[in-house]
Amino acid sequence: MNNISSEIKLTIGYIAIAFIFSVAMRMIWVYQFNGFEPFIFNGQFMINTNDGYFWAEGARDILSCVSQENDYSPITTAVSQLTAFFAYILPFTFETIIFYMPVVLSSLVVVPIILIAKSIDNLELGFIAALLASIAWSYYNRTMVGYYDTDMLNIVLPMFLLWSIIWAIKINEDKYLLITAFDILVYRWWYPQSYALEFSFFTLILFYALIFDRKNLYNYKLLAIMMFAMLNIDALIRFPIVIGIFYTFKQEKFQKYIYHILVISILAFFATGGFNPIWSKLKAYVFTDAISMAKDGLNLHFYSVMQTVREAGKIPFETFANRISGHTITLILSILGYIYLAYKHRIMLFGLPMIGLGFLALVGGLRFTIYAVPILAFGVAFLITELSQKMPTTKLKYLSMITFTLAILYPNYKHIDSYKVPTVFNSSEVEVLDKLKTLAGRQDYVVSWWDYGYPIRYYSDVKTLVDGGKHSGSVNFPVSFMLNHSQTVASKMARLDVEFTEKAFELIDKNKDLNESKKVKFFTNIEEMTKEYGFDDTNDFLLSLPTDIKLPKKTRDIYFYLPYRMLSIFPTVNIFSNINLMNGEQGKAPFFFISKNFKDSKNSIELGRGVSLNKRNNSLIVGGKKIALRRVVNTFYDKEMKLQKNIRLIDFSAQLSLIYMADYKTFLILDEKTYNSLYIQLMVLEEYDKTLFEKVITNPHAKVYKLKI
Repeated sequence: MNNISSEIKLTIGYIAIAFIFSVAMRMIWVYQFNGFEPFIFNGQFMINTNDGYFWAEGARDILSCVSQENDYSPITTAVSQLTAFFAYILPFTFETIIFYMPVVLSSLVVVPIILIAKSIDNLELGFIAALLASIAWSYYNRTMVGYYDTDMLNIVLPMFLLWSIIWAIKINEDKYLLITAFDILVYRWWYPQSYALEFSFFTLILFYALIFDRKNLYNYKLLAIMMFAMLNIDALIRFPIVIGIFYTFKQEKFQKYIYHILVISILAFFATGGFNPIWSKLKAYVFTDAISMAKDGLNLHFYSVMQTVREAGKIPFETFANRISGHTITLILSILGYIYLAYKHRIMLFGLPMIGLGFLALVGGLRFTIYAVPILAFGVAFLITELSQKMPTTKLKYLSMITFTLAILYPNYKHIDSYKVPTVFNSSEVEVLDKLKTLAGRQDYVVSWWDYGYPIRYYSDVKTLVDGGKHSGSVNFPVSFMLNHSQTVASKMARLDVEFTEKAFELIDKNKDLNESKKVKFFTNIEEMTKEYGFDDTNDFLLSLPTDIKLPKKTRDIYFYLPYRMLSIFPTVNIFSNINLMNGEQGKAPFFFISKNFKDSKNSIELGRGVSLNKRNNSLIVGGKKIALRRVVNTFYDKEMKLQKNIRLIDFSAQLSLIYMADYKTFLILDEKTYNSLYIQLMVLEEYDKTLFEKVITNPHAKVYKLKI
């Protein structure tokens, strides 16, 4: 009894130390930026992930009990609901809660790691693995302080699921049937995309049962209750089903029907479309095409957003190794250690689905590496404990264990110390949005690129056309088109896109109570515009925009939010509208060159990448060739922080212009079309058509204009 009590105390002690260690490492960022005003708003650090503002919007609306129709506020999501609950019961500000939630919740990963190690009677293994896994590159990057997103529990919950599966298989106690099913219910509630990992666990258990323990009915009970918990139906229906199945399994008279129940559960899984989400996710992240095409209507072609998402891109092996274990050598040792661990303890093979999902990063992008972190941490930790056991004395045993543990932790600590991620927006940008909230109505729209959609909605409480979740090629096209075209054309597209977006909402509402045969089909906004204006070719419709076309009736105001930071991604923004929608052919890329690291000499300014400016005759040298400039523009802010500009026409026949933004220490070289684009004219030059736009808010970091038409 005393041994059991001491083991429990040791387990709790290891969990407490590992948890505190994980929290402490995440507080390094806070220490580094303590008092740094650009990262602070309303007395608290702002978060550093765009998606976090999505969940924050939902939590805010839950607490206020206000959510407007068609605003996409995630009031029914787990993250928003849990955040609202914490904000309601805890004596901290809302901003403080969302900033520190990732620190506390993600550090809980140490609990299942140590409990899993306890199942194979090696607590030191679990302790070392917990220390490494809690701060490994990819896990830290996606759960650091301020990284308020689903990732703060996306590894914690499957690790608890793995723990319950391991203990269920090992002990065969009925309570673990229910615990495993509840783990799945909670995991699905928190992260609806959990299908793939749940199904992988199910498949592995099935193989295990058929190969190693075929006659054990308990395994088939576990599979059946997991499958019912995984059905693609509402959790409020799955929960009582799970309870009912558990009650059935407790009855002796139903034991002979276990196989039948398992078959029914599998049929129900596929009948409810359980495999569909798994396949759709694989297609989205692994089988990505640059151009997507509508399947009916005008068969328009759009540029796929997945081509521009960094986390969905392929990564080099060194990056892959660093993100999982902190170093290539550590990863290799982790893999070898895991093989050895699985050989010694077959039960650890159940971690393979998470390793497999992690290795998907080699083809599907860096976001997957996070899944392999805790399982492979077991591998290197096992090697350390095994090696330490061979030491001749107890003192050497613990000394070697500490030394090797510090060795594998050090690269990860160095990464944390150097990983100085900025907040999504700086305080000056947020001040603009906070002021906009007092000017715009909740039904009004703010046009900007999708990267900024969630923060705009959170701080200004308005609608947006695109955001982090709504950014397919078809919805990105009109916004990209606005930002890259003249003010006249952009203003018309803005009014069209907003009113057709609202028209789509109305049609969806009308179709809600109709059967499929009577529903009216709504294609993309751009296709509906084409048809309504009597065109069969979208290119012809776009060419008609400079003419005097009749616009839809104005139902709400539209604002343009144009941040300076968009300059760095402006070529990417252009890609989405620089395409022939009828055949998918990508247009010639506009000339856009930006330089923030330049060297000023007596006769020239070296802008980098073989580009320089001859100061004597105001010509460019590109790759050794002299190119004339159409105009040279110098912009700066005066003492009243009003933008001033000096424009010198050089050669009206030339195609390129140079802009020097003095206060930003930034050079721009642009072709004529880009120079006249809405973003450059309104944000960089503040040259706006007063019949179309009204300047509402400006500061050097961001500018807001109100559309008049």
